[in-house]
Formats: sequence, C-alpha cells, structure tokens
Amino acid sequence: MSGFELVRPLLGASFGGTVRLAGAGGAQGVIQAAEASPGALPQALAESGGLMLIPNMDAMTDEPDLLVRLSRLFGSEVEDYRENLTPRNMVHETVPEIFVVSNIPPASRPPPRQPDPPLTEDGRFPVQFPHRRGWHTDQSYRRPPPDISLFLAVEPVPQGQGQTLFADATAAYDALPAALKARVEGLEGIHVGSSAGRKRDAVLAGETPRTLRPHEAPQRQPVVRVHPVTGRRALYLCEFGQMDWVDGPFAGMEPGPFGDGAALLTELMAHITQPAFVYVHEWTRGDLVVWDNRCLVHAATWFDAEHERRVMWRTTVSGNPGALYAGERKSWIAA
Repeated sequence: MSGFELVRPLLGASFGGTVRLAGAGGAQGVIQAAEASPGALPQALAESGGLMLIPNMDAMTDEPDLLVRLSRLFGSEVEDYRENLTPRNMVHETVPEIFVVSNIPPASRPPPRQPDPPLTEDGRFPVQFPHRRGWHTDQSYRRPPPDISLFLAVEPVPQGQGQTLFADATAAYDALPAALKARVEGLEGIHVGSSAGRKRDAVLAGETPRTLRPHEAPQRQPVVRVHPVTGRRALYLCEFGQMDWVDGPFAGMEPGPFGDGAALLTELMAHITQPAFVYVHEWTRGDLVVWDNRCLVHAATWFDAEHERRVMWRTTVSGNPGALYAGERKSWIAA
C-alpha cells in the first residue's frame, strides 16, 4: 500500500485499523508518502470500516499545517471554522481549519459527565446507550453532513479517562433483525443543533424552543445511509443531544420523549452501541484517529478536568456525502 502497513482490526475491536509508514519518517514522512499516493489512506480507511489510527504524529503539534495537509487527502473541502459561526475561542489561533477541544483557556470546554453508575453491574466500563450518553455523528444537523473527522491528541489525559468510543454502524445495520430492517428502510431522522433548545432534556424540562434562523433549521437525514465509497448500508442517527425532540426524532412518527419515535430511537441506539460493535480508544500523545461520520457514531468520555489538562485538535472534511445530497447548498451557511 505505497509504503504503508495496515493492521486490522484495532486491538479489542472487530473493526478499524492501524496504519504505519514502513521505516522511519514521522509525521512529515507519512504526509509525503500519502501525498505521493493520494488514494492510499482513503483506501485504508474504507478497508478498516471507517476507523483508522495513525500513531506517532506528534510533530503536528509544532506544525499544525501538517494536519490540514493530511486532511485534504480525505476530501475536497477542509472546513474553515471562521465561516460557520464557531466561537473564536474554539478555533486554532493561526490555523482556522483546526477546531480546538480543550478544558483549558481559551477553549475552556468541560468534559462529559461520568455515567451513573460509573460501571456496569458486572464492573465493566460502560459503552452501551442509555447507560453511556453522548453518542452522535459529527454535525448530523447539516445538509450535506460532513464526511470525515481527524482528531489529534496534542495533550491527552492519562489513559483510563478521556477515552473516545466508536461504534460500527455498518455492522450494527447488518445485524438488525429483518423486521427492524424493514421498519427503518426509508425512515428519516430529524437532526438539529444542540443549542436550538430542542434537545430531549430541554423538552422534558418544559423549555420553550427558541425561534430558529434559517441556517439553524432541523434537517432530515436517512436512518439507513448508503456509503458513497463502499456501497454498504449503515445506521445514521444520534441519541438525545442532536435529534429534534419537538417534531421528531423521526419524521412521520409520534414525536416527543414519550412517543413511538422515542422508543424506536432508544432501541436502535442500544443496538448500535452493544459492546460487540464498540471500540474504546485510549489516547497517547501523537495519536491521530481518522473516522468516517457516514458509517460510525462516537462518544466522548469523562476526565478529571480539575487536575488534568487536555488539548485535542479536530479537522472536518467534506466533499462526498453521496448522491442523495448532490447539488444541495450548505444548510448551515447564513444567507
């Protein structure tokens, strides 16, 4: 594979892969080899089920443009976060294509809460919804939604906290009972940004949803999404935070937290996030994880933000959402 070695699956998982450049070279060597064979890493990502680890990329910390260069190999557009209403404290100070996820200023983003209880009944680390909350796919409230995310561990917290969880929505679709496959075929989910006041918790609290501007409007997405590269089907949905709980979560079904749509979403999310479909990534400095939002869901986990510093960089790549979205203008760009 053009000087790269791909080992599948990821340790402890049924999917994913680790990519290394044969011989030495570090981040510069990886990028030079990838640019010389621009299809190599996208092919490796597809062969790995949409999840790929490239270790030892810590040189990107001192040369953040390297992350953008690598990102460009995965799609025609790397998002500029100055253009999508992202708060400036969350954007890298010199490279606007990098979104900063950190608990330290100026980003000052707190971690998710710990699950309650923190372990499963048999003493395991919880991954399955609804015990584990926060499962989503990036920016599903956009049309067209983004394709690929790249996440670099600049300053990770110690292992055992601050993990990122990934679930294989392709394998989960394949494993659906026939009756449930038939039920979700042609169904659309209604996705919306978490700041719109239409989250499940906000509806349960009796909050009045605010009036949304056109670029904030809820967007319908297919629950069964055909991957434009592999042709395989995957479940495409999120749980409580990115679905519309006023008119959804599903078009044409009873809306709200107690409707039949809510019951179906709970059933599907519990199915997707079964341990058999989940990979838990323990971060090491310099880890670069590439994931495909078209066929995976993921979740962040708690870390001790009072005593630990965490800095992660993310880029978002678009350009191939599939034929369903052909010719659409970007829904999230304010007119």
